[in-house]
Amino acid sequence: MRCPRAPSAVVLRTLVPLERVGTPPNVGAIFRSAAAFGVDAVLVTPRCADPLYRRSIRVSMGTVFQVPWTRIESWPAGVDALRELGFHVAALALEEDSVAIRDFAASAPDRTAVVFGTEGDGLRKSTITACDSTVMIPMSGGVDSLNVAAASAVACFALQKV
Repeated sequence: MRCPRAPSAVVLRTLVPLERVGTPPNVGAIFRSAAAFGVDAVLVTPRCADPLYRRSIRVSMGTVFQVPWTRIESWPAGVDALRELGFHVAALALEEDSVAIRDFAASAPDRTAVVFGTEGDGLRKSTITACDSTVMIPMSGGVDSLNVAAASAVACFALQKV
């Protein structure tokens, strides 16, 4: 098996950076959603579970070998690098100024990176501050949030370019 090479940054339109997503099944599920909804690449930041760990591969149904991915060592400083490449970087977080993902997606910039955070704590404040905007998935029924794997599916679906 060979992992696909990431295409040139010039052709990338939708990225999914993962911040400290520590459980291999969640990493695998995020890759599966990324593949299903046309994400161009996944960025794995420090302290993320390894996408090539056996459980990640199994839960991803092998899509870790389909979706291009790379490690980004400098984080959240990497947000600036994404911005320099022309990406609008959005944090998926529950903040006062968060915009509903469907509203954001309706007018999302052509090149968008949506950052997903660790299970439980979500994104660090320094990451949220570094991002250009903050988006959220509106909830009802007294539920405050979804598991990061489920949230990635909803966000990737909303952002897919049809």
